Amino acid sequence: MKYRKKPVVIEAVQWMGNNGIEMSKFCPSALAIAVNQSPLFIRTLEGEMRADVGDWIIRGVKGEFYPCKPDIFAATYEPVDPDTHHAIYEPA
Repeated sequence: MKYRKKPVVIEAVQWMGNNGIEMSKFCPSALAIAVNQSPLFIRTLEGEMRADVGDWIIRGVKGEFYPCKPDIFAATYEPVDPDTHHAIYEPA
């Protein structure tokens, strides 16, 4: 059998290495961001995980946080309108 991921809207912020204030507001479990250090470490359900500059920090459907590499994020998620949750198609 094959399976397709259910459409779920998530929130995410990309770690840029210099957006520590934004990240601390979004992800209280992020460690060592007061001085904009990289890598960033996130407390997840599986333990502490590393996020490098460019990685996305995702808030899951149950409020959990975890890092995601940019290529996986791009292949898995697309931007949505915050009000309607309909996909926002970006020109190629």
